[in-house]
Amino acid sequence: MTYVIKGAGLTIEDVVAVARHGKKVELCNEAKERILKCRAMLEKKIEANEIMYGVNTGIGEFSEVVLNDDQVKDFQKYLIYNHAAGIGDAMPLEHVRGAMLGRINVHAHGNSGVRLEITETLVAMLNKGVTPYVCDKGSVGACGDLSPMSQIALLMMGEGKAYFEGELLEGKDALDKAGIEVPGLQARDGLATINGSNVLTAMSAIFLYDANNWLKQAEIAAAMSLEALKANMRPYTAKLHEVRGFKGAVRSANAINKLVAGGDLKEEKIKCKVQDAYSMRSTPQVIGSAHDALAYARSQVEIELNGVGDNPIFFPDENLQLSGANFQGSPVSVPMDMAGAAITMISVLSERRMNRLNNPALSVGLPAFLTKGAGMFSGLMLSQYTADMQIVEQRILSTPASIQSIPAAADQEDFVSMGMNTALKNNQILDNAYGVLGIEFMAAAQALDFREYNFGKGVTKAKEVVRRHVEFLDIDRPLYNDHNNMKKLVESCEILEEVEKEIGSLE
Repeated sequence: MTYVIKGAGLTIEDVVAVARHGKKVELCNEAKERILKCRAMLEKKIEANEIMYGVNTGIGEFSEVVLNDDQVKDFQKYLIYNHAAGIGDAMPLEHVRGAMLGRINVHAHGNSGVRLEITETLVAMLNKGVTPYVCDKGSVGACGDLSPMSQIALLMMGEGKAYFEGELLEGKDALDKAGIEVPGLQARDGLATINGSNVLTAMSAIFLYDANNWLKQAEIAAAMSLEALKANMRPYTAKLHEVRGFKGAVRSANAINKLVAGGDLKEEKIKCKVQDAYSMRSTPQVIGSAHDALAYARSQVEIELNGVGDNPIFFPDENLQLSGANFQGSPVSVPMDMAGAAITMISVLSERRMNRLNNPALSVGLPAFLTKGAGMFSGLMLSQYTADMQIVEQRILSTPASIQSIPAAADQEDFVSMGMNTALKNNQILDNAYGVLGIEFMAAAQALDFREYNFGKGVTKAKEVVRRHVEFLDIDRPLYNDHNNMKKLVESCEILEEVEKEIGSLE
């Protein structure tokens, strides 16, 4: 089915469906009417020579410079040229597509003063697979994601570059091959295309979708390690977490209980300690806090996805235009800094359980480093090194970007969100998290192979999936292939999909 863009109701799942999976979109008729109504008001104000920021004035430090009628016509072109100033590698196509979707949803409110032709061109580009080439660095996350959005806006003039059918082409060629007319830029059109935090918001939406799936897999890996370590499962009783009241902890405890259900450990057929170490006993509280952090970040990201992030903003019913700072990325970058740190925290917890599996003083009878030939063989000793290195990198990346403002534009833009840095580093944090969790999965499966009791249904299925990709480590072998295979496995969500087919949703 086609996703209908209304200016409201856009979720992170919708962003993933359109940006990653190519779902078609259309602009609802009411949104078209709102866009046309707002544009008509703007054109009357232009005719009346009313001073409007970015329409008939310069921008930034030049906002006090009033443009004449001839300059107004060319200003949007030069605005886009000047701001298409990014650097770096090509941004992933799903991030660009997500930003385009978010910008269309802003326009759908009818407060941007943009011509309908611009919005409809963005819709056509999404549907026909024309995706602008955008550098992945350059935005400071205030005044919008100006640099990356300007590379999208170049297509509105038939310029820039774009991917079409797997090939990178000149912008005009890509549009021609897709049968899309170049709309050109008139007064206000350029700034209305770029003046919002749509790239960092799209990246954050996709990150949150993937991070939620990663957290569910962190619970699966935890359940496997807990069974291998003969954990006391009473601290996972839902009642214990309900009396405290944190929703994330209740969710996590229920998920882990579901995974170990039916196993000897859960049914108390296996002797266990009265109290386990924190890395085992407090898993629901810790993973739960990450669930809660991501839930808050999601709420903020979805507000931004459905809000009017632009400047100036027009109110046709009141014949009013207001210039402000609704492009400011801080409402997204602050919770997303927290979301990235939460993933790092759960990676640390994962590594601590992996350490217990390796350490014969802590592993409740498992062989040292999970090898039968300790001394001759070193087992998974070096896997811990690999996990540790990735966690250190995650910790470095978990420093908030939202406190790193550097003034720009002759101090007119003297506080910026640096939200694009947040989005970029969060993707690096998650990339490392796939590797760390893959190593815990590998270690937990190895440990379970040394145990001779029945495991929970969910844990059994997870171990079965791991064994499709990585064999039991009987004698030492180079482990880099195993590590990379496990990282890809976690990123693919195959373990999660197979486990949820077996025991139902973990949410």
